[in-house]
Amino acid sequence: MIFFQSMKMAFSSIRTKKLRSFLTMLGIIIGVFSLVVLVSLVSGATDNIKTAVNELGTDLVTVDDDGESVVFTMEYIETLTDLPHADKVAPVIYSFDMISGPQDKGTAITYGTTPDFMAIQGLNVVYGRFLMTPDNDNHSSVAVVSNATAVDLFGRENVIGETLTVSGRPYMIVGVLKSSNDFANLLMGKYQIYIPITSAVRLSSNARMSSIPEIYLSAVDSDTSALVEELEAEFTDKFGSTEDVYIFNQSQISSAMDKITGALSLLLGGIAAISLLVGGIGIMNIMLVSVTERTREIGIRKAIGARPGVILLQFLIEAMTLSLIGCMIGLVLSWLGLQVINIIGNVSFSISIPVAIVAVVFSSGVGILFGLYPARKAAAMKPIDALRYN
Repeated sequence: MIFFQSMKMAFSSIRTKKLRSFLTMLGIIIGVFSLVVLVSLVSGATDNIKTAVNELGTDLVTVDDDGESVVFTMEYIETLTDLPHADKVAPVIYSFDMISGPQDKGTAITYGTTPDFMAIQGLNVVYGRFLMTPDNDNHSSVAVVSNATAVDLFGRENVIGETLTVSGRPYMIVGVLKSSNDFANLLMGKYQIYIPITSAVRLSSNARMSSIPEIYLSAVDSDTSALVEELEAEFTDKFGSTEDVYIFNQSQISSAMDKITGALSLLLGGIAAISLLVGGIGIMNIMLVSVTERTREIGIRKAIGARPGVILLQFLIEAMTLSLIGCMIGLVLSWLGLQVINIIGNVSFSISIPVAIVAVVFSSGVGILFGLYPARKAAAMKPIDALRYN
């Protein structure tokens, strides 16, 4: 009963002095808005980047040679499947080529590879098929293209059977991949072409089947660390050392991203928290003014029997109410701000629920922390002194 009566009095006090109450809450509103928007943007960007990384494959290990002391032949690459933690292995010859279709042209990353590349990279074919073993055996001029390549160069997604020109050579399209998000296109390139590795050697005078520059491997049970150790041991035994071989563990990207974004979120959250603390100081200042203004009221309430705990609770609830209303306004403005960003930037960011919960808890804590001193000051007043106050 006392709690609800205190709440009613707190709202009555806020309504009576609307402008002062709003200015008091402004620091909390700005702090919550900054905290929620900044951390939500970081969280949303992180999720998009991790999705793009997952499209590249998280159980993927890539191996690059230096083209001189280390030479990967097709026969040797096939023996790598004998490693205990190697699931699938695919040789890769890549190049940057001019491509053209009926409606547009551009520069694409061309991957010359084998059928296992699809499973290793986690590619999804929505139309047609991926490369097959007969394509490599017959040196077929066939290609699988990214969704953006089909749409931009042909004006539609399903372009199976159409002819694409790659560096002046015609390739029949046999497959179209699933559409990738913007971050994936940024990491992998918008235009991607996949052709048989036996056909890729004809696009570049430097490409040779006897010297494959890059190998993609997937790990059994996604244990890429164990696969890397086995590759290092294998290359040391084969070539004497691993100094001229670059082994990259794809799962390291996700781990690095988690560390970077975690630190960035803490940094931005800390900066925004300073605004909340400043808002808390504003609440304490106004509550001290309110205590002074209502000194005679406090004296009357004490004279008719109000206990110090009741007076303390009243002013503490008022401080918390100011803080929480400011928090709610800040959350609403945060949602509106993110919607504006989504519309302008054609992106999809949303409020991070854990961050919103932290904002509410932190705002409550600020209200209690900075409202406690004015509340205790009011509760400690002597009735006779308060009644004499003019």
